[in-house]
Amino acid sequence: MTFGFAPSAATSVSTPADSVSRLARMLEPAEWAEAGIPLLRNPRELVSGLHSRHRPTPSTAVVAVLDHEERLAASASFAPRAAPVDGWEFRNALLAHLRRVIPHDLRRRTPVRTAVLLYCREGDERWTEEDGAWMWGLRDACTLHGLRCGAYITLTRGGWQVLGEGRGGRRPNSETPPAALADPEPSPVRSGGGAVEVLRRTAAR
Repeated sequence: MTFGFAPSAATSVSTPADSVSRLARMLEPAEWAEAGIPLLRNPRELVSGLHSRHRPTPSTAVVAVLDHEERLAASASFAPRAAPVDGWEFRNALLAHLRRVIPHDLRRRTPVRTAVLLYCREGDERWTEEDGAWMWGLRDACTLHGLRCGAYITLTRGGWQVLGEGRGGRRPNSETPPAALADPEPSPVRSGGGAVEVLRRTAAR
């Protein structure tokens, strides 16, 4: 699987120790691809629905919880406060919003609901350290709320992309007017081919 890399949009003045700690709280693309993230049956429909409901602009995160049939059970959108890129901070923000919109499933032996994250940002589809920090935060927030960790999706000017799967589309994008919920605008899904098949064999269903 091939990934592009781009520098994070967030910069800050920090000590070497701070930088090492933050780098430990992010996931590289290869780590994410090996994590057994369940594949979405219809990512375009989910992205279009979240885009219509929350109308995200750059630097907006949308966390959504799906039931066992991939129906939307709850969702929330927020803009993280300006701070150094840190998976721990992102985890705390995600967990706070999950707690507001849906009860935890910690009493279940096996998670039945899945949390996915759509992040609208500047730049292109290439992975950034900020994406890695969101991935770490999503995975940890799911563990603490009794959910299964689902897809991480970026929404940029060029379109949307499910990182680690190679699936994406040009619409909606960060500049697209939201479509009516009952009539999402169709758009083709780009396929990553063999990369998707490898993930299908490892994804937990």
